[in-house]
Amino acid sequence: MTRQKSLTCSSNSRISTRANSNPKAGGGEVSQKDISAISKSTAEHYIWGNGCDGWHLIKNPELSVIQERMPAGTAEVRHFHHHAQQFFYVLAGKAVMEIDGSPVVLRAGEGIWIPPNTSHQMRNDSSKGEEVHFLVISQPPSHGDRQNT
Repeated sequence: MTRQKSLTCSSNSRISTRANSNPKAGGGEVSQKDISAISKSTAEHYIWGNGCDGWHLIKNPELSVIQERMPAGTAEVRHFHHHAQQFFYVLAGKAVMEIDGSPVVLRAGEGIWIPPNTSHQMRNDSSKGEEVHFLVISQPPSHGDRQNT
Protein backbone atom coordinates (compact mmCIF):
# COMPACT_ATOMS: atom_id res chain seq x y z
CA MET A 1 0.00 0.00 0.00
CA THR A 2 1.27 3.47 -0.81
CA ARG A 3 0.23 6.51 1.18
CA GLN A 4 0.63 10.21 0.49
CA LYS A 5 2.05 12.51 3.14
CA SER A 6 3.04 16.19 3.18
CA LEU A 7 5.94 17.51 5.20
CA THR A 8 6.65 21.12 6.01
CA CYS A 9 10.26 22.19 5.55
CA SER A 10 11.94 24.91 7.57
CA SER A 11 11.59 27.23 4.57
CA ASN A 12 7.81 26.77 4.82
CA SER A 13 7.70 25.09 1.41
CA ARG A 14 5.61 21.93 1.12
CA ILE A 15 7.01 18.63 -0.09
CA SER A 16 4.68 15.87 -1.22
CA THR A 17 6.10 12.48 -0.29
CA ARG A 18 5.07 8.86 -0.37
CA ALA A 19 6.05 5.93 1.86
CA ASN A 20 6.09 2.34 0.70
CA SER A 21 4.53 0.69 3.75
CA ASN A 22 3.10 -2.69 2.91
CA PRO A 23 1.00 -3.96 5.83
CA LYS A 24 0.97 -7.45 4.31
CA ALA A 25 4.75 -7.88 4.38
CA GLY A 26 5.69 -10.96 6.32
CA GLY A 27 2.18 -12.38 6.23
CA GLY A 28 -0.66 -12.90 3.81
CA GLU A 29 -0.65 -12.59 0.08
CA VAL A 30 0.62 -9.48 -1.65
CA SER A 31 -1.29 -8.39 -4.72
CA GLN A 32 0.08 -6.46 -7.69
CA LYS A 33 -1.60 -3.28 -6.41
CA ASP A 34 0.56 -3.48 -3.25
CA ILE A 35 3.74 -3.24 -5.34
CA SER A 36 4.86 0.07 -6.81
CA ALA A 37 8.03 1.86 -7.84
CA ILE A 38 9.55 4.28 -5.34
CA SER A 39 12.35 6.85 -5.50
CA LYS A 40 13.76 9.67 -3.41
CA SER A 41 11.29 12.02 -5.07
CA THR A 42 8.29 9.92 -3.98
CA ALA A 43 9.57 8.48 -0.67
CA GLU A 44 8.78 9.74 2.84
CA HIS A 45 11.56 12.21 3.67
CA TYR A 46 13.01 13.18 7.04
CA ILE A 47 15.90 15.31 8.28
CA TRP A 48 18.27 14.07 10.98
CA GLY A 49 21.46 15.21 12.68
CA ASN A 50 23.10 18.37 11.35
CA GLY A 51 21.53 18.69 7.91
CA CYS A 52 21.43 15.00 6.95
CA ASP A 53 18.56 13.56 4.91
CA GLY A 54 16.81 10.20 4.83
CA TRP A 55 14.21 8.72 2.47
CA HIS A 56 12.18 5.65 3.49
CA LEU A 57 12.25 3.45 0.38
CA ILE A 58 10.74 0.47 2.24
CA LYS A 59 9.14 0.90 5.64
CA ASN A 60 7.20 -2.07 6.96
CA PRO A 61 7.21 -4.22 10.13
CA GLU A 62 9.70 -6.71 8.64
CA LEU A 63 12.18 -4.58 6.69
CA SER A 64 13.48 -1.04 6.41
CA VAL A 65 15.44 0.35 3.45
CA ILE A 66 16.51 3.98 3.75
CA GLN A 67 18.58 6.09 1.39
CA GLU A 68 20.55 8.72 3.30
CA ARG A 69 22.69 11.75 2.54
CA MET A 70 25.38 13.13 4.85
CA PRO A 71 27.10 16.47 4.13
CA ALA A 72 30.84 16.77 4.78
CA GLY A 73 31.79 16.96 8.45
CA THR A 74 28.66 15.24 9.78
CA ALA A 75 28.29 12.10 11.89
CA GLU A 76 25.53 10.13 13.49
CA VAL A 77 25.59 9.46 17.23
CA ARG A 78 27.43 6.26 18.20
CA HIS A 79 24.82 3.63 19.06
CA PHE A 80 23.76 0.01 18.77
CA HIS A 81 20.53 -1.89 18.14
CA HIS A 82 19.34 -4.67 20.43
CA HIS A 83 17.53 -6.66 17.72
CA ALA A 84 18.16 -5.14 14.29
CA GLN A 85 20.96 -6.18 12.00
CA GLN A 86 21.93 -3.55 9.45
CA PHE A 87 23.74 -3.35 6.15
CA PHE A 88 25.21 -0.01 5.03
CA TYR A 89 26.04 0.36 1.31
CA VAL A 90 27.77 3.48 -0.02
CA LEU A 91 26.34 4.79 -3.31
CA ALA A 92 28.58 7.86 -3.66
CA GLY A 93 31.38 9.47 -1.67
CA LYS A 94 33.50 8.02 1.12
CA ALA A 95 32.25 7.21 4.62
CA VAL A 96 33.93 6.07 7.80
CA MET A 97 32.04 3.46 9.80
CA GLU A 98 33.40 3.14 13.31
CA ILE A 99 32.62 -0.33 14.68
CA ASP A 100 33.36 -0.97 18.36
CA GLY A 101 35.93 1.84 18.20
CA SER A 102 37.70 0.68 15.00
CA PRO A 103 37.27 2.78 11.82
CA VAL A 104 36.46 1.13 8.48
CA VAL A 105 36.59 3.28 5.33
CA LEU A 106 33.78 2.59 2.85
CA ARG A 107 33.91 3.91 -0.71
CA ALA A 108 31.21 3.93 -3.39
CA GLY A 109 30.28 0.34 -4.21
CA GLU A 110 31.29 -0.99 -0.78
CA GLY A 111 29.14 -2.03 2.16
CA ILE A 112 29.36 -3.45 5.65
CA TRP A 113 27.11 -5.64 7.79
CA ILE A 114 26.48 -4.58 11.41
CA PRO A 115 25.14 -7.39 13.64
CA PRO A 116 22.78 -6.63 16.55
CA ASN A 117 24.41 -5.30 19.74
CA THR A 118 27.39 -3.88 17.82
CA SER A 119 28.29 -0.26 18.59
CA HIS A 120 28.66 1.76 15.38
CA GLN A 121 28.82 5.30 14.04
CA MET A 122 28.75 6.51 10.42
CA ARG A 123 30.79 9.64 9.65
CA ASN A 124 31.60 11.80 6.66
CA ASP A 125 35.13 13.05 7.34
CA SER A 126 35.50 14.74 3.93
CA SER A 127 37.56 17.91 4.01
CA LYS A 128 36.66 18.67 0.38
CA GLY A 129 32.94 19.25 0.94
CA GLU A 130 31.94 15.90 -0.59
CA GLU A 131 28.62 14.35 0.41
CA VAL A 132 28.11 10.68 1.19
CA HIS A 133 25.03 8.91 -0.19
CA PHE A 134 24.24 5.43 1.11
CA LEU A 135 21.59 2.81 1.78
CA VAL A 136 20.78 1.47 5.25
CA ILE A 137 18.95 -1.85 5.24
CA SER A 138 17.62 -2.95 8.64
CA GLN A 139 15.96 -6.21 9.58
CA PRO A 140 13.88 -5.98 11.64
CA PRO A 141 13.48 -2.20 11.33
CA SER A 142 15.77 -0.39 13.77
CA HIS A 143 13.40 2.41 14.86
CA GLY A 144 12.64 2.07 18.58
CA ASP A 145 15.52 -0.42 18.91
CA ARG A 146 18.37 2.08 19.27
CA GLN A 147 20.54 2.76 22.31
CA ASN A 148 23.12 5.54 22.18
CA THR A 149 26.54 4.72 23.65
